[in-house]
Order: sequence, then C-alpha cells, then structure tokens
Amino acid sequence: MNVLVVDDSQMTRMIITKTLGSFGITGVAEAEDGQKALGLFEQKQFDLVFSDWNMPNMNGLELLGEIRKKNPTVPVIMITTEGSKARVEAAITLGVSDYLLKPFTPVALRDKVQKWVTTAKAV
Repeated sequence: MNVLVVDDSQMTRMIITKTLGSFGITGVAEAEDGQKALGLFEQKQFDLVFSDWNMPNMNGLELLGEIRKKNPTVPVIMITTEGSKARVEAAITLGVSDYLLKPFTPVALRDKVQKWVTTAKAV
C-alpha cells in the first residue's frame, strides 16, 4: 500500500508516517506542500492521500482539485484544525473523501486508514 502524506509541518508528517508504520504500512511518501505532493502524485500510484489544508505554495484544497483531475477515486483525507461549514462544503464539492481533525490519535488515524483502504479495495 502506498500513502502520500502532505503537511508543511515536519512533525505532523513524522507522526503520521511512524503511526502508519506501526500498522505495517511502509510505502509512505512525504511532501511539505501541495506542489511537491502533486509532483509525487504524478510519478507514482497512491492508494490513500492525507493532506493538510493550510500549506504554502499550493494549499490542500487546490491539491485536492488537481488530484481529482488525475484520479477521481483515490481516497483523499484532509487534515485540519478548522471545520467551518463553508470550508467543508468547498472540499465536498471538489471530492474530499473524509477529514481527520487535529490533534488526532493513532486510533483515529488507524480508523481512517481501515475505512478507506477497505472501501478502495472493495470497489
């Protein structure tokens, strides 16, 4: 399984990567902004994407729109501290799969992986 983790916080990327590793998921690529993530996404097939919302160069919503142009079905989970109705509606319009609210626990991360990996494999 290949997972793309996108967050401008190196600490958040490290936490997610280590947590995924504890579940046996070692195919993790990291990017600190949407532009770098898009470059990785264009080079490799990913089964799941975790993306922060607020990042420099290309934010998570812009990245989501670009990912959807290239792959309308890969699960994209937005990582955010903000859940305003307008932001949620904008992300839903662009095809977000789910949200992971910061701060999150390893259990919450595992639940999202299990939910979307099962869904992706069932399709």
